[in-house]
Amino acid sequence: MTEIELYDTTLRDGMQGEGMSLSAEEKVRVAHRLDELGIDVIEAGFPSSNPKELELFGLLAEESFAHAEVAAFGMTRRRELAADRDPALRVLADCFAPVCTLVGKTWALHLEKVVKVDREENLRMIGDSVAFLVARGKRVIYDAEHFFDGYADDPDYALRCLRAAAQAGAETVTCCDTNGGRLPHEIALAMAEVLAALAGDGVRVGIHCHDDAGCGVANSLSAVRQGATHVQGTINGYGERCGNANLVTIIPNLQLKLGYECLSDAQLAALAPTAHFLAELLNFTPDPDQPYVGRNAFAHKGGMHVAGVNADPSTFEHVDPAVVGNRRELLVSELSGKGTVHARARDAGIELDDEEAARLVDQVKEREHRGYHYEAADGSFELLLRKETGDYEPLFRLESWRAIVEKRADGRVETEATIKVWVGGERYVRTAEGNGPVHALDRALREALCEIHPHLREIDLVNFKVRILDETKGTGAITRVLIDASDGEQVWGSIGVSENVIEASWEALVDSLEYGMQGAGRPVHGEAPAPSS
Repeated sequence: MTEIELYDTTLRDGMQGEGMSLSAEEKVRVAHRLDELGIDVIEAGFPSSNPKELELFGLLAEESFAHAEVAAFGMTRRRELAADRDPALRVLADCFAPVCTLVGKTWALHLEKVVKVDREENLRMIGDSVAFLVARGKRVIYDAEHFFDGYADDPDYALRCLRAAAQAGAETVTCCDTNGGRLPHEIALAMAEVLAALAGDGVRVGIHCHDDAGCGVANSLSAVRQGATHVQGTINGYGERCGNANLVTIIPNLQLKLGYECLSDAQLAALAPTAHFLAELLNFTPDPDQPYVGRNAFAHKGGMHVAGVNADPSTFEHVDPAVVGNRRELLVSELSGKGTVHARARDAGIELDDEEAARLVDQVKEREHRGYHYEAADGSFELLLRKETGDYEPLFRLESWRAIVEKRADGRVETEATIKVWVGGERYVRTAEGNGPVHALDRALREALCEIHPHLREIDLVNFKVRILDETKGTGAITRVLIDASDGEQVWGSIGVSENVIEASWEALVDSLEYGMQGAGRPVHGEAPAPSS
């Protein structure tokens, strides 16, 4: 197998995407996760660009990595300025990073409109900058910006730019589709010419793609097929405009589909957790439809599909989800059959006979006709399973609840909720305020239950979604509420449906708390748990 050098630019190029922001300390955490994943080179940033980047490089200088090397990013020297007198190049030369990545111009349009230098001066800028850093003991990667646009405009000059970097001592020259508008066949034709032209220079050839035409991953794979052995990208495809080529998709495609050596089996199995870690750190919801690592990547809904994967997973799965750290999801819906229900029951450790499964299928179909949606409400569905088999005990018996929302003349809005419940033969009445009726009800209910069920304090509501199901009825429409809850270890969904949005929210809230107890096998009867020794 051919070994591919994986180069991650999430911390630099990825951070140019909208809404992307990490502190210097958070970037250090990301660097360690990338190292554990098996990334070869981590482009940490542009140390001469701003104080945060300088702080990051100061922190990274004190860190040690098991495998990855840190790269510092910069630009070729300024026009009419010697490389050793260029302040930004001197910062690169003096920083701890063993690898320096330089970006330079390739396209005549940019020479004329942006940097305003002639072609020969641009070649000198490339060669001088690379040679300066090599002389200072740095390994240099040269990124040929807008290479494919420049190649389409003037192939000979684009190749001269690459040769200037190679002859000055660059270890790797990277062809960049900076605008992200090229298609795989264009990348393949140009890369074939590049590999042939540089065959005698002893330089590694790389690829750096953006995703503006939706082909970032395909273009990267196309370049590798032509002989590129250095691949740049970002985790989850983060980046400016439409993003960069997604390493989370590129890596398994290279290793599992094309037979290239990238990661160990254990590292490949960390792919999904790493992708989700970075999304959560950025306060993004992980993309459920992302290939290989998304929650829906191995989700099966139709009864025939579920029957197929139960018989042989390869019938409807192109790889084993566990290989990339993901897992199979069997979605419960009106399309489900007994096979899906049995499989979900097995996952929950619940014994279910065929008659019970058939009744549950009918119940799911009837409830989904009324507006329930169990694909996203795995917690509520498991409670249905437990109710069908008798393996269910409610957290409490409701007597009543009431929510009052008061809008005052001074603009203040106050919300108060009162609940009356029975737990373990005792009646509890609790009142609480909140920033809305659901928040107030949640606080009042926990006030009543946490003395007996202290674990409820650890359950947080992490997402709350409301959807109108029949818009034509306006404010009288049926609403569906979906709540995601977490105890810090797992996340589950619950659902409520009603013409009254507060009632729907209450139903979903109660399910989320009951699953948090019953799904984890905790006591839900009225007795307090025995004290620990």
